[in-house]
Amino acid sequence: MIKITTSDRYNITPLRSMMTNVLSLAAGLLVISIIFLIAGVNPLYAISQIFYGSFGSIYGLKETLTKAIPLILIGTGLTLAFRAKFWNIGAEGQLLMGAIFSTWTGLTFGNSLPPYLIVPLMFLAGFIGGALWGIIPAILKIKYSINEVISTLMLNYICAEFLTMLIVGPWKGSTRFGFPGTDNLPQAAILGVIPGSRIHYSTLILALVCAIILWVVIYKTRFGYEARIIGENPEAARYAGINFFKTSLILMAISGGLAGFAGVGEIAGIHHYLGYPASVSSGYGFTAIIVAWLAKLNPLYAIISGIFFAGILVGGDAIQISLGLPAATVQIVNGTLLVCLIMGDYFLKNKINLRLSNK
Repeated sequence: MIKITTSDRYNITPLRSMMTNVLSLAAGLLVISIIFLIAGVNPLYAISQIFYGSFGSIYGLKETLTKAIPLILIGTGLTLAFRAKFWNIGAEGQLLMGAIFSTWTGLTFGNSLPPYLIVPLMFLAGFIGGALWGIIPAILKIKYSINEVISTLMLNYICAEFLTMLIVGPWKGSTRFGFPGTDNLPQAAILGVIPGSRIHYSTLILALVCAIILWVVIYKTRFGYEARIIGENPEAARYAGINFFKTSLILMAISGGLAGFAGVGEIAGIHHYLGYPASVSSGYGFTAIIVAWLAKLNPLYAIISGIFFAGILVGGDAIQISLGLPAATVQIVNGTLLVCLIMGDYFLKNKINLRLSNK
C-alpha cells in the first residue's frame, strides 16, 4: 500500500518560485484549452485572440491599461492583507463604497470648489469609504472570531444593494429621464484622461506610487514586519507582543482604502456618475485576488500581474464578439488560473512523499 505524506519545503529559491508560477500558468492554459475544445472552439485560436485583442493593437493596449488601473490598486492593497493571512475577499464592496463616498463628495462640493481641491477631496473620501468597509471585518474577526472570508464576502452584497437603493431612491438624478443613476459629476470633479483613450492618468500615477510605497511599507518598516510575522507565525507574533487588533485595523484600512481609490477612478475617470454596481466595477475586486496571488504578494509585481489580467479581461471581451462565446468565459479563465496558481503555491511550499506501507 502506498502512503502519501507531506513535509515542508525549506529550500525555496527565487528561481524555483518563478518557475512554479510559470508552470502554474502553463497548466492553467492547458486546462483552459481543454475547456475550449469541449466547447467546440480551437484553443490555440481562442487564446491567441485573447492576447491579440488586448496587446495586439493600440486600442487594445489603451483599454488594457485602463482596466489595469483598478486591478493594480486593489491587488496592491490585497498583497498587504494576504501577507498577514487576512483573507480579504471584500475588495469589490470596498471599491463600491469608495465610489459612493466620492460621488457624494463630487456632487456636493464639485460646483463650489476648483479641480485642484475637489479631486484630492474625492480621493480622500473614496479612501475613507473603502477603509471603513475594510475595518468592519477586521473588528468582527479580532473581537468576535468571525471568519473574515465570510464577513468580507457578505459585505460585498450589502454594499451592492445599498448602492442600488441609493441610485433608484434618494440619489436618483433628475437628468436620468427616470433611469437609475445619479446626475453627472460637475466638470471640476472629472479626471483628465490621456487624449484618445480612457486612461485617467492621475489614478494611474496614484496606483504606481501606491505600489512603490506599499513595497517600502511591507519590507522596510516595522509595521510591515509585524504584518508579515502575524501571517507567518502568529504564536511568535503574540510572544513578541504585537498588537493583533491595531495591526489588523491598519492593514485592512489600507487594503480597503486602495480599493476605494479604484472606485474613485471608475466614477470620476470613466463613468462620471454612479450607476448599478455591475457597471461601476467589472468584478475588479475578485480579479485582483488573482493579481495579488500571481504577484507572490509583492506590491511591485502586482503592477505586472495587474496589466496581465487586465489583458485577459479586454481579450475576453474580444472573443465574445469574434467567437460568440458567453460573457462567463472570462470568469472561467480567471478562476482556472487562480486554482492552478494556488495549487502551484502549495506544491512550492510542500513536498509530497510517497512510501510503501505494510499496513
